[in-house]
Amino acid sequence: MRRTGLVFVALLLLFGGVLVLAPWYGWGTTPGRPQAFAVAKGASLTRVAADLERQGFIRSASEFRLLARLLGDDGAVQAGTYRLRPHQGGASILKALQQGAVQRLAITIPEGWPAVLVADRLNAVPDLKGTVAAPPEGSVLPDTYEYQPGEPRAAVLKRMQAAMDRALADLWPKRSARTAVKTPAEAVILASIVEKETGKASERRTIAGVYSNRLRIGMKLDADPTVIYPITQGRPLGRRIRRSELNRDTGYNTYLKPGLPRGPIANPGRDSLMAVLDPGDTEALYFVADGSGGHVFAKTLAEQNANRERWFAIRRQRGEM
Repeated sequence: MRRTGLVFVALLLLFGGVLVLAPWYGWGTTPGRPQAFAVAKGASLTRVAADLERQGFIRSASEFRLLARLLGDDGAVQAGTYRLRPHQGGASILKALQQGAVQRLAITIPEGWPAVLVADRLNAVPDLKGTVAAPPEGSVLPDTYEYQPGEPRAAVLKRMQAAMDRALADLWPKRSARTAVKTPAEAVILASIVEKETGKASERRTIAGVYSNRLRIGMKLDADPTVIYPITQGRPLGRRIRRSELNRDTGYNTYLKPGLPRGPIANPGRDSLMAVLDPGDTEALYFVADGSGGHVFAKTLAEQNANRERWFAIRRQRGEM
């Protein structure tokens, strides 16, 4: 007898002579929002069906197994965590499990985020377990990371830190002769400053070039973000920097002495690391905002002062001064 005939007979016997396909294509007692369902590596269809019934995704494990044999294909179920929809039919569930359509959950760490915000975001993810403290500043590579429901937050954080280690291992041997940093650790520190100084990708290498020039001649970096960091640990300041803060020796304040601060002030992205390791070929020693979200660069203090006056005029016109 052909397969379709076997299916027909089996269904007639199963449902007392009434062919009812609805339980296969439309059953399900899942709650009102998608729920996670985990399939262990090497799990059999019998075990999976039992787990589905126990967790309320299907009405009957025995019905699921029978209909899976009769109406499904011969593929094995794939290990992983799945997101099953409310009232999802048995046929749809089986297809997802056989095709390995596992749940893809991800967390994104933006470039330039400080460690405290990384910890805040990780601790706010409801599908993870445990808690994490703020990691060492500059140890996380900003990117998008996948995770599985129930995974420890510490494990996800470890992957973020391993990604930074790999990025440095990849980029450091490719550094150009123009770079002013002497170690990968110094590269992270300077890249964190570049990251906080500009949001324009086209400016990163030029700003890295300015700071590299200053480091080489022993000139102070005068970077505002290094003043703010010890006050807020990288969170927004929400006001202008005070004169007393510019004069405070925190180990980070680059207005007081030449050289790099004591450590990173954020988690720099790969592009900022690349900019520091291959800075732009520029003679500029100064830069100031231009009023459009970017900066204007200058070789001399006289040029810088003129550019600053133009920026102040823009701010006065906006009512900011």
